[in-house]
Amino acid sequence: MTAPTEITNTWNARSAYESYLSSLELPVYRGHHADLGTIELAPWAERECNAAFLMFEGMEDIHEARVIELPPGKTLPPSRLALEELVYVLGGRGICTVWGDDQTPKKSFEFGPHAIFMMPPNYTYQLSNVQGDRPTRVLISNYLPLALQTIPNLDFFFNNDKVDLSLVYGEDLNPFSEAVVTHPVGNRSGLRNLWVGNFLPDMATWDKLEPYRTRGAGGTTVYFRSKTGKGGHMSVFPPGRYKMAHRHGPGRVIVIPRGEGYSLVWPPGGEKTMIPWQEGTCFTPPDQWFHQHFNVGREPARYIAFGSPRLLSGHFEFLPEQQIAYTDEEPWVRQKFEEELAKRGLVSDIPEEAYKDPNYEWDYGEDGD
Repeated sequence: MTAPTEITNTWNARSAYESYLSSLELPVYRGHHADLGTIELAPWAERECNAAFLMFEGMEDIHEARVIELPPGKTLPPSRLALEELVYVLGGRGICTVWGDDQTPKKSFEFGPHAIFMMPPNYTYQLSNVQGDRPTRVLISNYLPLALQTIPNLDFFFNNDKVDLSLVYGEDLNPFSEAVVTHPVGNRSGLRNLWVGNFLPDMATWDKLEPYRTRGAGGTTVYFRSKTGKGGHMSVFPPGRYKMAHRHGPGRVIVIPRGEGYSLVWPPGGEKTMIPWQEGTCFTPPDQWFHQHFNVGREPARYIAFGSPRLLSGHFEFLPEQQIAYTDEEPWVRQKFEEELAKRGLVSDIPEEAYKDPNYEWDYGEDGD
């Protein structure tokens, strides 16, 4: 099967991925954000489930993100892709069964709400909903749009029989056990830990965090990566606070596992767009747009950012012009935040000194953990 293409006399001909997406005749959500727990899905006959795709500004030609819903008690047909896929569980419980080929044994693991698991390239996997009374909804992401620009042939990615069996059947007897911590060197943010593995059980309660000193608000973080490279990070920051504005390359997919707040996104010198969020909201900051996250709830807020390919991740993210300190931001940003808090009977927890001292240091406790 070759990806459908449209050869037209235009500088901006439809990409192979866009043609494929159009052929599915499924809902496609555009703009900047959507609530993945409530968006409407439509039947996807081939996969025997309901589904919708996301194509937010900033995801184009890089990230595929789709939401699928497993009916109560249903097991979906097996599927595979010659690219790694990251799965985030929006709600519900299930079992994932994975295998390399017809000669290798199947491996299964259970998953619940807010879990993340990564499928190695070209491994066949099958999702089952273990609940008989409610659906299970998941978000799945990969780099198919980017890959199709190099090889615009769907057969290559959907029906490729080349698989690295060592990824699941190597020395690690349980590749889908919980990720383990490593201590890589050379991180410019001063972070010490990187969690490596193909399964993180519950990002809404994950407590193995460390200070993230470069973004303000006294926030903490965890960085994670699969054994084949796909991953991202989760940031957590207290109520009544907001992170410093920053920008980077395109392609990130951000989802909220817990909290209430909003984010601002804007191109340099351009108009700001406000994105309200709660559990299940998903959004993408466009390429080199500033974005800033605000917690207006009564508990710590969490957001997970699924990373873009390294080439597009923004190698200059730590230069001064890539971040706006509290001391340099527009007064409106603080005013808007305090107004939103007041609507909820809350007040800001950002010390006045943080708006005056560019070197203000947040308190992370005695040992900084």
